[in-house]
Amino acid sequence: MTTELPEVVAASTLPADCETTDVVVIGFGIAGGCAALEAARSGARVVLLERAATYGGTSAMSGGHFYLGGGTAVQQATGHEDSPEEMYKYLMAVSRDPEPEKIRAFCDDSVEHFDWIEALGFEFERSYFPGKAVIQPNTEGLMFTGNEKVHPFRDQAVPAPRGHKVPVPGDTGGTQMVMDLLSKRVEEAGVEVRYETGATNLVVGDDGAVVGVAWRKFKETGHLRARSVIVAAGGFVMNPEMVQEFTPALGAKLFVLGNTYDDGLGIRLGESVGAGVKFMDQPFITAPFYPPSQLVTGIIVNKLGDRFVAEDSYHARTSGFVMDQPDQAAYLIVDSAHIEHPSMPLCPFIDGWETVAEMEEALGIPEGRLQRTLASYNEHARQGEDPEFHKHPDWIEPQDQGPWGAYDLTLGKALYAGFTLGGMRTSVDGEVLAEDGHVIPGLYAAGACAVNIAQDGKGYASGTQLAEGSYFGRRAGRRAARA
Repeated sequence: MTTELPEVVAASTLPADCETTDVVVIGFGIAGGCAALEAARSGARVVLLERAATYGGTSAMSGGHFYLGGGTAVQQATGHEDSPEEMYKYLMAVSRDPEPEKIRAFCDDSVEHFDWIEALGFEFERSYFPGKAVIQPNTEGLMFTGNEKVHPFRDQAVPAPRGHKVPVPGDTGGTQMVMDLLSKRVEEAGVEVRYETGATNLVVGDDGAVVGVAWRKFKETGHLRARSVIVAAGGFVMNPEMVQEFTPALGAKLFVLGNTYDDGLGIRLGESVGAGVKFMDQPFITAPFYPPSQLVTGIIVNKLGDRFVAEDSYHARTSGFVMDQPDQAAYLIVDSAHIEHPSMPLCPFIDGWETVAEMEEALGIPEGRLQRTLASYNEHARQGEDPEFHKHPDWIEPQDQGPWGAYDLTLGKALYAGFTLGGMRTSVDGEVLAEDGHVIPGLYAAGACAVNIAQDGKGYASGTQLAEGSYFGRRAGRRAARA
C-alpha cells in the first residue's frame, strides 16, 4: 500500500488508434453501477472498469439500509409523516460542515430516488420495526437508524424513521440482492463491464481536462480515451498507510469494514490531477451495545464515573463520544431489572456486583463518583426526566434494583468496527472540485471516494452511504453523459 499519487498520463502520448468511449466509470459498487446505468440511459457509450472478478464492492457486504425520506411509500404505508423540509432540517443539523445545495437536492429527490431503486426490480416491505437495533431483525422495511429522536435534533426537525431495508433478513448481504438487480439493468442498458481490470492513471489533455484512463488487467495494459471519467472506487480503510496518516483512530484495535480494493486509489487518482479533499480525518466507528433495546435504559459512564452522552443516541454517535473520553474507556451500567445479555455481544459483559460501591472499586472509578452519578440519574428518572443529557422519555427508567452489571465499551475491549468518510470535493452533480473550488473538467466522483452527505461519524445514520452513493452516482452519470 502507498500514499503516493499515481503519475498523470499526457494525452499527447496516446497512440492515434487509442480506444475511445463516451464515459468511463471506475468501480462497480452501488455508486459506480448507478452512475453507469444513468449515463447509458442518457445515451452515452459507457465502459465500466472493476478491479475485482465480480460486481458489488463494499456495497454488497452491507445489510441493505437506504436512508430515504420525505414521504416514501413505506413511510406512508406505516403511518409516518415526513417531508423533504423536515429531512433537510435534520441532515443540516447533524452535519459537521453541511453543503446545503447537496442536502436540499438529496431530500427533495428522495421519494423519486426511492421509486427509482424499487424500479430496479424489488419492493421494500411496507412494514415498520419499532425497536432499538442496528438493523431490522427480519424483513421490516423501515426503522429509525439515526439520531432523529435524540436531543437536540428532535427539537430541530420533526423525527421520522428513514432507514429503509431491502427485504432480506439479517445484517449482512442485503445489498447483494440490489447489486444483482443493478447488474442486470446495467447489462440491459448496454454498458460494457470489464472485470479484473483496474484504472491505474488518469489521462489529461493540454488544457488540464481529464480525457481518459490507463488500465491494467493482469499483465495487459492499455489506455481508454473518454469525454468523462467517473471515479467510484471506494474509501481507503484497507490502506494502512493512508489510515495512519488521516484516520489513526481506525488503528489496530478496530475491525475495518471494507473490501480489498478500499485502498484509496480512487481518491489518489483524483488528487493526481488536483482534486481537493475533505473530511479525510473523519471515520465511522461503532460497537453497538444493543439490541436488546432495554439496555438503552442504562447509563454510560467514563473511567471517572461521569456520563458523557445520551444513551439513546445512534450507536455511532455514542461510539464517537467514547473516542473522546480518557483512555477511550467507557462502561454501560444496568441494574438487575433491566439487564439482558445480547445474543451477539460486541461489548462484553464484565461482571455483576451487589452494591454500586463494589462495582465502582472493581472498575477503578474514583470513590463515590459512580454512586453520585447513578443516584442523580435515578432521582430524575423516577420523574421521567434527564435534565443533564435529555435522553428520550421512552428510554428513561431508574437503575436502582441491585445487583448491578457492567458492559465494557472501552476501545480494545469492545469489538469496534469502522470505515472512512473522507474523499474528493464534488459539486451537486458529481463534478470533482479543486481546493479553490474550480471544476476539474472531465472528472466526476461518487460513493465512498467523494464527500456528499456522510461526513461526520457522530452525525451518521445507517443507510446514508448506500442512499447518497446511489443518488449522487446517478447525478454524476447524467452529468457526465451530457458533457
